Amino acid sequence: MTPLEKRAARKARNHSGLDMNLVALIDIFTILLFFLLSSATEMETLVIPRAVKLPESLADTLPRPSTVVLVNDREIVVDGRTVARVADVMAGDAELIEPLQAELMQVRARANAGTSVTIMGDKDIPYRLLRKVMSTCAQAQYTDVAFAVRTRLEKST
Repeated sequence: MTPLEKRAARKARNHSGLDMNLVALIDIFTILLFFLLSSATEMETLVIPRAVKLPESLADTLPRPSTVVLVNDREIVVDGRTVARVADVMAGDAELIEPLQAELMQVRARANAGTSVTIMGDKDIPYRLLRKVMSTCAQAQYTDVAFAVRTRLEKST
């Protein structure tokens, strides 16, 4: 056997079919796991539908978990369930939105929820509608009313 043939035979004998570096994979998964755990515990996120454009805020405090009332230009939704149409609410003169009050009271009874509610109101809804929603929340014995806003990334002067 020539030296070249010996070398080829040795290479074929020592060559394995799978050559994988597991240390690098373990490092990647450790970093990914650390990132997911650290980012999951920092803040609560609310799912914001495309139909709602929230106003911006400079506040740094995070909201507490609460019942969510979503108000856009077409409907009023409580925790994902549509309770009233905005056109019907604006057509009446009453300050109380009865379907909203009934749903809020059911949510409190069903989930043994607290007295806090977060209103996710589109930034372009009329103040009259927002006042009706707030008044109805108060009539349903919700004493802690908060407004959902988008956090502005940079503070302008």
